Amino acid sequence: MRFIVSSQSLLKSLQSISGVLNSSNTLPILDDFLFELEGSSLKITASDLETTMSVTLATNMADEEGKIAIPAKILLELLKTYGETPMTFTVDKNFGIEIAADEAKFRIAGHNAEEFPTAPQMGSISTINLPADLLASAINKTIFATGNDDLRPAMSGVFCDLSTDSVIFVATDAHKLVRYKRADANAENSSTFIMPKKPLNQLKAILPSDTTPVNIEYNETNARFTFKNIDLVCRLIEGKYPNYEAVIPTENPNTLIVDRLSLITTLRRASFFANKSTNQIRLTINGQELYIDAEDIDFAHESRQRLSCNYSGEDMEIGFNSRFLVEMLTNLGTENIRLELSAPNRAGILRPVENDNAAEDILMLVMPVMLNS
Repeated sequence: MRFIVSSQSLLKSLQSISGVLNSSNTLPILDDFLFELEGSSLKITASDLETTMSVTLATNMADEEGKIAIPAKILLELLKTYGETPMTFTVDKNFGIEIAADEAKFRIAGHNAEEFPTAPQMGSISTINLPADLLASAINKTIFATGNDDLRPAMSGVFCDLSTDSVIFVATDAHKLVRYKRADANAENSSTFIMPKKPLNQLKAILPSDTTPVNIEYNETNARFTFKNIDLVCRLIEGKYPNYEAVIPTENPNTLIVDRLSLITTLRRASFFANKSTNQIRLTINGQELYIDAEDIDFAHESRQRLSCNYSGEDMEIGFNSRFLVEMLTNLGTENIRLELSAPNRAGILRPVENDNAAEDILMLVMPVMLNS
């Protein structure tokens, strides 16, 4: 097996799939990239058993088709030291790999490609095509709200609800919740599944910011994403997703509109003075003024800040975790936000005031915290 490939093209391809690799693996072969040469096309795969990701690139020259598993770490480190250089890979019968570049030669001990796990074969699949920018937006707007509780694995992923009239993506950790809905995309049949965080983070890093079509195939156990020269297959999270609609309050008579960036800055300042374990801040809404208070009794720190706002409803005092609020506001890319409230012990709803896309509906929910009297 022998081929010549551009070092920069190879490095870029490897970096696009290297996030799948784990720092510690039960199977040593999972520390490798699988190289498969077919004609002039080189397919490279990384896997952690749960997620398998492949990228395909063209070689400058190829002969003797074959496949070989190459240790990922040393290959990545070597490629990072080169600019744009043609590299010749020659593989012998004992899985030895010679790499020639410029005036240098390197030798790496490879492994038998037959030991590398194969991606799951998917039967009884459903299919949907989504534009890359829509999928990227859905991931960016939801993934930060996923949970990390091993006892509730369903909440550690993003719930995908595909129907004949819209697509909905939901994430929650029981303290905050995001529902991202798009009416400009739909599936042939209604279905739901829960996507794990790791493959979503991989997609988030490499999805193009245009309308490149992403073909999604899914069944009860796996999902496959293919676009351009990328192919990603992952195991879905088993279990029933909580009834998220039940926790979204429908009657919210108190509405506050405020400049998003001003609120983020004010909340960040307040967090310096809040208790570091609870991050509790107090919002006091009085007429058209919003007061944001924080205190840390242990260190006798306290702060009070005032913001102008547009408010309709009864005056109110309500407590929130400042870290959750900042996280959510950072992911709402709009000039002004609307905070909808019903009572101090009920969840607050955050929505963007301006929205360039009429088909996009973003709702973020944050649970209140009990205020110290």
